[in-house]
Amino acid sequence: MLTFIIKRVASGISVLVAIACATFLLLYSSGIQAARNILGEYATAEQIAAKQHELGLDRPLIVQLGDWAWQAVSGNLGTSWFTNHSVADTLLTRLPVTLTLVLVAIIGITIFATLIGVAAAVKRGWIDRVVQVGAIIGEAIPSFVLAVILVTIFAIHLGWFPATSNIQPGSVGKEWVLSLFLPAIGLVINGMTGTAQQIRSAVIAEMEKDYVRTLRSRGISEPVVLFKHVLRSAAPAGLTVLSLHFIGMLGGVVIIEQIFALPGMGALALQSTIQGDTPMVMGVVMYTVIIVIIVNLLVDLANGWLNPKVRVS
Repeated sequence: MLTFIIKRVASGISVLVAIACATFLLLYSSGIQAARNILGEYATAEQIAAKQHELGLDRPLIVQLGDWAWQAVSGNLGTSWFTNHSVADTLLTRLPVTLTLVLVAIIGITIFATLIGVAAAVKRGWIDRVVQVGAIIGEAIPSFVLAVILVTIFAIHLGWFPATSNIQPGSVGKEWVLSLFLPAIGLVINGMTGTAQQIRSAVIAEMEKDYVRTLRSRGISEPVVLFKHVLRSAAPAGLTVLSLHFIGMLGGVVIIEQIFALPGMGALALQSTIQGDTPMVMGVVMYTVIIVIIVNLLVDLANGWLNPKVRVS
């Protein structure tokens, strides 16, 4: 298992370094344009040159990359060009909102998709047909469309939840919970049916194997066979789908956060991109990649624990 973990960590670090270098070269390759974005279109050539020198953009690109990498290793991702705030501090105040939203959605998807998927696999009737139709509809309707529908019904017409968030980064409390409820429900509905379909297919495939018939012939009760043996063997397929949903949500949450005015990573990434705040965009990319690598590592470890063949391969 230790060798398995070391290989996964080494692979994740190599991916992080490659993405960091590629993103840096793409964002910092045009120092003139970056300085113009900060000063505005009416800035003179002298002002642009002075701003480039102030930001260190007139140095060779490889030197800039080396300086940034050396600081990034120590946790210093630089300072925002527009707010003069630390990039790392800003991200740490925005990250909890996005992570909480995505984690709540993933937990909801896991619970409901498992229950529905297992029920559809065991009861081959109307539940099975509803899951299959729901999987198609759920994948076809974007999460932001569901968000708009939920806002119209539960916020505007019924008034149960706020239509948009008025919470500040780093705040907690009742308003924080209420502001996250509708966007989380939209993400759960969007990802639940497709995941349930995958779990259903995996459970059906496991239930048709010889070891299940052997367990039943020994008099082991059906719930024990289903939840202790079948569901554990079918879990890797569900975990893979959930990890893909998690990664997809980190990108798709940009629109959700804009609809609900949530002060998360997605809203920050969009705002920084429009402004041309390169250090902030670079920080968002790095944090997102690190989160994705950690999630993939945890899924690999879970799959390795559930299926020892994965560790061998």
